[in-house]
Amino acid sequence: MVLVDDGLATGATMRAAIRSVRQAGPARLVVAVPVAARPTCEALRAEVDELICLLAPHQFFAVGFHYADFLPIDEDQVQRLLAEGARPTRMRS
Repeated sequence: MVLVDDGLATGATMRAAIRSVRQAGPARLVVAVPVAARPTCEALRAEVDELICLLAPHQFFAVGFHYADFLPIDEDQVQRLLAEGARPTRMRS
């Protein structure tokens, strides 16, 4: 099982998700985020099989600080983006 979030500040929401998913007994639990507060990464690493974080800056102010556009999107947009991502792409030569 892979849990993904747009980033982790305190990690409280992810911690709740980890506890919930653990109850289902997954063979492996991975958390993947693009950005997180360094202490949060260190704390959560002990709770999952693997934590993947692309950026854990020394000075972390907020998740949204690391995005050019951090506006919320609605469920219709999420469904459209997932459908677009599932389409095969053609290789360009």
